[in-house]
Amino acid sequence: MRALIRSLWRLAACQRGATAVEYGLILALICLAVIGAISSVANKTVSMWNNVATEVSAH
Repeated sequence: MRALIRSLWRLAACQRGATAVEYGLILALICLAVIGAISSVANKTVSMWNNVATEVSAH
């Protein structure tokens, strides 16, 4: 039991794991921003093509 507690204490004190988690969070935020930007551009593009189709059908 003491060995488990020591292992957990060393894991909590390790800085390399914390850095990896921070990089993971930064990467996740960047991915969310990219997905949001692509979604916005996609919606505008679909709207544009719908307007083109409406205009072509009207003539």
